[in-house]
Amino acid sequence: MDMNYTDLQKEITQQIAAFAEKHIKPDFMKWDEEQIFPVDLFKKLGELGLMGVVMPAELGGSGLSYFEYVTVVSEISKVCGSIGLSVAAHNSLCSNHIYKFGNEEQRKQYIPKLATGEWIGAWGLTEANTGSDAGNMQCTATKDGDDWILNGTKNWITHGKSGQVAVVLCRTGEPRAKNNSTAFIVERTDEGFSAGKKENKLGMRASETTELVFDNCRISDARRLGEVGEGFKQAMKILDGGRISIAALSLGIAKGAYEASVKYSKERHQFDQPISNFQAIQWKLADMATEIEASELLIYQACDLIERGEKVTEKSAMAKYYASEVAVRCSTEAVQIFGGYGYTKDFPVEKFYRDSKLCTIGEGTSEIQKLVIAREILK
Repeated sequence: MDMNYTDLQKEITQQIAAFAEKHIKPDFMKWDEEQIFPVDLFKKLGELGLMGVVMPAELGGSGLSYFEYVTVVSEISKVCGSIGLSVAAHNSLCSNHIYKFGNEEQRKQYIPKLATGEWIGAWGLTEANTGSDAGNMQCTATKDGDDWILNGTKNWITHGKSGQVAVVLCRTGEPRAKNNSTAFIVERTDEGFSAGKKENKLGMRASETTELVFDNCRISDARRLGEVGEGFKQAMKILDGGRISIAALSLGIAKGAYEASVKYSKERHQFDQPISNFQAIQWKLADMATEIEASELLIYQACDLIERGEKVTEKSAMAKYYASEVAVRCSTEAVQIFGGYGYTKDFPVEKFYRDSKLCTIGEGTSEIQKLVIAREILK
């Protein structure tokens, strides 16, 4: 497999760099400080085809591969992890779930709006008391004639307030029973559907995170995705691709922290020389560069498998686990290299530091990734 960037990936990199310079860098710290979710920015990203990267062109998407998708997410995340996270969640969770498990009518109804950025999508699996323990979810859907009635809440939902559509996993069987959940499409205008508490977060503050609340929310059976009871199986397949997304997000944060560190180490002088001359700094940079390369290799291996239609569970978990931990290590070392300046908001590395930690938690913690990896290698 050729590991060099293709001409298309190089073009995407240049396009995102120019876009970020004009539309992200001037305001990203304001968005972070005030927890502003910049909806209009995502409309612009939609115009560039970045809100439906792997969706087919006939449905309004860009029709690109996962290799280009990783380039998109990582390059955006080099500048702002919050924006990278929201692009990733929109593409790989909500849109991808409808595309993979929706029928033709559902695809035609929703994918063009999502892929072009006209609509922003959310995806709801996690609840207050059921994170990794999804088989015990309390948000239920009860059949009533040709409709379903949804009751309960979902937590930690990206775009839970601003998204016009959400894919939601609800329990349709007994707690902990096999095949006890089903996926549904819910629209913002549905009666009984609202956004709850908005989380006040350490990092990723410009990526909106709220509760979803369902109070006797009635939706048609036509909004059901796939068969009754298949929700959890669908979610696990969606998370296989989602882990590549978080790995790409992690890669971008790590690269951003590393590149800022290299630049600063050449500019900062102590004892009449740049600190890049000191072995202590050189070794930090060497470790960062090596781990970033290893992360990218794991991510590309997962992309290669998913593009060939092969099972990607183990490799995507490896990529997500390793890349997310590398993002934390690289951003931590970046703050250390910057010293006191790294602890201030005048320099970019404190934000990479705060943003990076989410990568080891979201879409399955590092501990869950190790569990997934272990199960796969012990089969």
